[in-house]
Amino acid sequence: MAQTDDVVAEIWDDWQAAVTMTPAALERWLETEESRSVGDTGGDGESTGHRSGRRIVEILRTNKTDLTADDAAHMRKVVGYVHRHLAQRPDGDVTDTPWRWSLMNWGHDPLG
Repeated sequence: MAQTDDVVAEIWDDWQAAVTMTPAALERWLETEESRSVGDTGGDGESTGHRSGRRIVEILRTNKTDLTADDAAHMRKVVGYVHRHLAQRPDGDVTDTPWRWSLMNWGHDPLG
């Protein structure tokens, strides 16, 4: 189990910085049309980001000591996405933009 704890510990601080939404706020967001309107669906009707958001809620509601190596891998994926997407911030007010909505699907509200 120590190995899993180490894997989680390696990503933990970056995860905490990247995921700025609470589980309840993220769940509410994922129910909106805006949330469903962004991202690549890959043909199955749900975007990668939306699916990730549901997984993020599960991870946020899991005790740190109960997280698995698979959870840590998803946490790493989330951190990478958030960092890449933040670097692409458009000019101007981003309040009602697909850029912000996509980030929010991944648990990060750049305005919050």
